[in-house]
Amino acid sequence: MIVDRYLELGLRIGRHVDGFVDAYYGPADIASRVAAEAVASPQNLANDAARLIADLDGGAQSDTIDAGRRRWLRAQVVGLHTSARKLAGETIAYADEVEWCYGVRPTLRDEQLFADAHRRLDAVLPGDGAVRERIISWREAQAIAVPRLEGVLRDIADDFRERTDIMFGLPEGEHIDWELATNQPWSGFNYYLGNLNSRVAINTDLPVLAPSLGHLVAHEAYPGHHTEHSRKEAGLVRVRRWQEETLFCVGTPQCLIAEGLADLALTVIAGETPETVMVEHLAPLGIGYDPEIAKAVRLASHSLDAVRANAAWLLHADERPIDEVIAYVERWSLLPRQRAVKAVEFLTSTTWRAYISCYVEGFPLCRDFVAGDPTRFAELLTEQLTPADLVLA
Repeated sequence: MIVDRYLELGLRIGRHVDGFVDAYYGPADIASRVAAEAVASPQNLANDAARLIADLDGGAQSDTIDAGRRRWLRAQVVGLHTSARKLAGETIAYADEVEWCYGVRPTLRDEQLFADAHRRLDAVLPGDGAVRERIISWREAQAIAVPRLEGVLRDIADDFRERTDIMFGLPEGEHIDWELATNQPWSGFNYYLGNLNSRVAINTDLPVLAPSLGHLVAHEAYPGHHTEHSRKEAGLVRVRRWQEETLFCVGTPQCLIAEGLADLALTVIAGETPETVMVEHLAPLGIGYDPEIAKAVRLASHSLDAVRANAAWLLHADERPIDEVIAYVERWSLLPRQRAVKAVEFLTSTTWRAYISCYVEGFPLCRDFVAGDPTRFAELLTEQLTPADLVLA
């Protein structure tokens, strides 16, 4: 069966790269069989992927699944094929790696975009002096003490869960466990466990800042990753019996759709000014959260999200030294050094090196597809879509 071969291929590649399999809740016998095997060579896995692509293009068993599923599976397998080729030692240009894994071609942004954002920030930030020092001071003054963090996370999550259920519906029995983590390259992570359950970890290596907290909860939980996973388990897996949805691997277009919709999640449920919602949760913390300034800073700094994509390009396409790239992120993202180091740590991870494009390219793709229509966002949460589908819609 083509779907079984797809599940086996992803799980086998996952034995080579820690974290490559982000989630699996499919047939236990397949997972047990793969775990008991000798580790397959990357070249054999690349060959298996190539044969699977050929079969999806019209070979054996191609008529057992409809054209839409075949198109989605093919895009996924092209990503797995690319990862296997890299593991086998093949040299693949960074832009090709991103395009073949995630379905979009990355571009190097003009630094004038960042300079323009700096000028906008200079106009809206309180205080005098250099814009970098002012925004760092403004952000870091709104750090949430770790002992209070879990409580406010749950408070925001309860609010966002109710909003999500009203707008889109949540499957009966879905649940999230929250935890605080350390020594990770990410700020937050959704571990989807299957059976409509997630474990969401928030990294406290660096202080968690109030202006980013609403986005973090919406992104990882409601109506972001957990909502997408649980709705697709309920609909695609339990009702339609599409077992391919039980595997979620890094290096596939599935990730770009997931990150794009998750980055859009906060404004979908809280409107274009989510700060007015967040002040209800953050004001009691006594950290001086001002929703008007927070909104102005968010809008002014929006294009700075692409700094990390440029940094990845510098690292992996231009092969610039890490210290130089950290300095680049410090300069253009207006970050203190410890946060710039953490950002570049993510980009240098074997698992996550090309993943930044899922955010930088995925968000505008999903935003333009949704175009303010909640039914379009519900489609992202419910159906199998590729980046190409969003462009053509």
